[in-house]
Amino acid sequence: MNNPVFSQKERNIIILLIVLTLGGILLYATRGIFGAFLGTLVMYTLFRTLNIFFIEKWRWPKPLSAVVIIILSIFIIVLPFVGIGSMLVRKAIELQENPVWIKQIIDAINKFAGDTLGKPDLLKEQLQSSAAYFGTLLTAVLGGAANVFIEVTVMYFILYFLFINYQGFESGILYYLPFDEEQAVVFGSELKNITYSNIVGQTIIAIVQGGCLAIGFWIFGVNDALFWGVICAILSFIPLLGPPLIFVPATLILLSQGQTWQGIGLLIWGFGLVINIDNVLRFIINKKIGNIHPLITVIGVIIGLPLFGLIGLVYGPLLLAYFLIAVKIYKANKRLSLKREQLEKRKE
Repeated sequence: MNNPVFSQKERNIIILLIVLTLGGILLYATRGIFGAFLGTLVMYTLFRTLNIFFIEKWRWPKPLSAVVIIILSIFIIVLPFVGIGSMLVRKAIELQENPVWIKQIIDAINKFAGDTLGKPDLLKEQLQSSAAYFGTLLTAVLGGAANVFIEVTVMYFILYFLFINYQGFESGILYYLPFDEEQAVVFGSELKNITYSNIVGQTIIAIVQGGCLAIGFWIFGVNDALFWGVICAILSFIPLLGPPLIFVPATLILLSQGQTWQGIGLLIWGFGLVINIDNVLRFIINKKIGNIHPLITVIGVIIGLPLFGLIGLVYGPLLLAYFLIAVKIYKANKRLSLKREQLEKRKE
């Protein structure tokens, strides 16, 4: 019998190279729907407990449980995003059709800044310095919105099969993860806490802050209070920095129109109440659910918006948090390996 060309070790290396090459090709081919895979992970983490409850406690058939959860998630998560997107598009069209209104506001703010601060072109300078960045960002957000239907469809398709085969899926994850069982449990627990903190916790903060600012706008006579409350809720995903992007310009508009007390009142309302809602609720959520540092959220949003569009407000911080969890588990795994090596050397 002829000797084989390759040894067993060489065969294994060649097979590994083939697997890595094909895996790289597949990753490249699916790069456009990466958000769907990340969304699947997030949705599975959020609704895993409910799926197990339906199947094991209420004895529902697995397909029924999966379909009910998917329908429920569409009403809770997808439809509100669609509604917000439609509102933003309508408002953008309205502003585009009425550019005179925008110019009047800019001129009024510049006049106020010139009379008060001695900088008549303050707003013009700020707009010019940020126009390039926000133009690129807007293009990315709209591009992400155009791709969202495909991503949502793929996400729910994968999610359905994960829900009906959750035991096999989780067993496979435990088997292939490069951690021991104890570290895998820690990884899963932290993944769940971070996801709940960022999705559930941040959504609560956004709704409360947006509602509070909408009430403030209504009290102090700012037009379209509900719309700007929704915008504030979206920007609330950026800790501390988001809401002031709404109420500070609104304050300048009121002051430029001669409504001094309303402007001062709105500024106090914003910094005294709206901002502190973030601090108080975030502290409570960090104690009850999980802790995401505000810096991670801000950096995650900067990364996520160009990559995923509007949903990047959620996906960006989550992706960064997941990366940091993986690094943390890697360090723990490395320490454990070193301890085992030291014990083996002592035995020898």
